[in-house]
Amino acid sequence: MEGKNLEKPLQEGNLYRQLNCLIVAHLRNHNLTQAARAVASATMTPLDVEAPPNKLLELVAKGLAVEKDETLRGVPTSTLFDLGTALGYGSNPNPRVSSVDFSAAQDTKCSTKSFPKHETRHLSEHKNIARCARFSTDGRFVATGSADTSIKLFEISKIKQMMLPDSKDGQVRPVIRTFYDHAQPINDLDFHPQNTVLISGAKDNTIKFFDFSKATAKRAFRVIQDTHNVRSVSFHPSGDFLIAGTDHPIAHLYDVNTFQCYLSANPPEMGVNGAINQVRYSSTGGMYVTASKDGAIRLWDGVSASCVRSIVGAHGTAEATSACFTKDQRFVLSCGKDSTVKLWEIGTGRLVKQYLGATHTQLRCQAVFNDTEEFVLSVDEPSNEIVIWDTLTAEKVAKWPSNHIGAPRWIEHSPMEPAFISCGTDRSVRFWKEIL
Repeated sequence: MEGKNLEKPLQEGNLYRQLNCLIVAHLRNHNLTQAARAVASATMTPLDVEAPPNKLLELVAKGLAVEKDETLRGVPTSTLFDLGTALGYGSNPNPRVSSVDFSAAQDTKCSTKSFPKHETRHLSEHKNIARCARFSTDGRFVATGSADTSIKLFEISKIKQMMLPDSKDGQVRPVIRTFYDHAQPINDLDFHPQNTVLISGAKDNTIKFFDFSKATAKRAFRVIQDTHNVRSVSFHPSGDFLIAGTDHPIAHLYDVNTFQCYLSANPPEMGVNGAINQVRYSSTGGMYVTASKDGAIRLWDGVSASCVRSIVGAHGTAEATSACFTKDQRFVLSCGKDSTVKLWEIGTGRLVKQYLGATHTQLRCQAVFNDTEEFVLSVDEPSNEIVIWDTLTAEKVAKWPSNHIGAPRWIEHSPMEPAFISCGTDRSVRFWKEIL
């Protein structure tokens, strides 16, 4: 593992991705289908990637001509391509816009909104505790991971079809894939932002890559062997990198193309129990946030991996169990075993809002925004209820029975629509959607 500035490796990874796309398109267009499929599978590149005919040949020819010309003029080849200026890494031209003006978070005159009523349906059961869930970035799929080491993939359109009044039990099966390849319980999941790839982090110290475009695939096609229990995983928005939170106090950043691991060169001082419960990238990948067992929330630069702000004792001496960015990347929502959910301003580290009235001291509880960020959702363990607050006023607007036997241990909201998933210690998975 190396601790060094990450800007060059990040940019090189993006270049590798562009190169892989050109190679796959070149092989496919020249009827070398088997080779194209092999490269596409190994590099997680779509087989139907678009590229102008003979683009790779043209670039190679131009590159060789320039190299020959520069060599004749005595210019070193290494100066010909400045990655820092040639690539605009981390940009996201179309980030989703929040419908909430967080600048009004301090306005005590904000009116509290009502959270729409939802209907819920039992989707499936694992053979052991359902531990985590994640939606794809387009909201078309959701995956759940279990202590039984399995991963289930659901198609949202089939779930909705199953919930129609005239749908008969068993007529529609929303589980479209089930993966078995871990030796110990699944801790977290994430979807690649562009490709049909799902990753999982588990207690067996591995991160595994599953191609869910293949109906017969049950096993991972790539594996990262970490040195610690992998507690949380998050893809960079480009898809070229992923960050892993483990029992180690510093997040592990992996290049997806090379599997090389990078660590922060200048980590802050941490306590003896700095294991990371959750790590999440911001919408552009410019930052990532970690929630740790020592109760701290830490913000990190997405390129240099340096810690830019530590909110020590964000949840007192209790564990910080989850953390995520607002879409505008100005605030972080955190949850802890001190039974609080908090909204922090990134620029100052100031506590902006506290969401009280839900007790969670035992499970690795999540607090999440709904898709418009107008509401915050979490769990009350003693009453086995899902609790909802108005984001801006911090007023509790709803408490609903979870319909699980025992409190849910995970809530995950769709990024695209008013719907969410709850996972229970009762092994069940439930889908919730707004009643229209």
